[in-house]
Amino acid sequence: MPLYKTITVNPATKVFIWKIEESFEALSKGTDLTSNCSNRVANMKSELHRRGFMSIRHLLALEGYTDHDLRYDENGKPHLTDGKNISITHSFNFSAIIVSDVEVGIDIEKQRNKILKIAHKFTPIEEYRTIANEDAMMRKLTIVWCAKESLYKSFAEKGVSFLEHIYVEDFALDESKTTAAVTYEDKQQKYDVDFLEFEGFTCAYALISEK
Repeated sequence: MPLYKTITVNPATKVFIWKIEESFEALSKGTDLTSNCSNRVANMKSELHRRGFMSIRHLLALEGYTDHDLRYDENGKPHLTDGKNISITHSFNFSAIIVSDVEVGIDIEKQRNKILKIAHKFTPIEEYRTIANEDAMMRKLTIVWCAKESLYKSFAEKGVSFLEHIYVEDFALDESKTTAAVTYEDKQQKYDVDFLEFEGFTCAYALISEK
């Protein structure tokens, strides 16, 4: 079972990361899906997406949940039937969930240079032009993207813009954490963000700040 990493963030919050090495058939064995999710998988054209979807169900099982304990609201945000908060992500051959008593968000992305070309769409790029090393800039921008995606998933309001409404406090690559905030209409929410890098991927997860 390729459980890649477990992170106990605090007594009420855990992160589980899966390295997807199995076939879709192997991941499907013994996994009971709702009829809705069965239809979703059947209509997925990408084998990677199908395997990622099924690996999430194995991560749920680690915390004692099944596909029947998961529901989605009108904004597409996942919820657990026992009232706990959950966020889900998968990218290529990695997937992850975070489960907590508080609002949370998580994202995994593969580190790729193409992020340098689209950075202006999600963050004020002038903040990062002082980084001389292109690889370091790519890594930092990927962390910023993951952090913003995590906040976007947690905040879950239609109309939120990565560029205009989500701010990530500057950080050093070796710090592994930062703070961030969403300011949208008459609502502001602050978050604590942790991040890690592994095998050419970046993962960031955000929890509502208690400060």
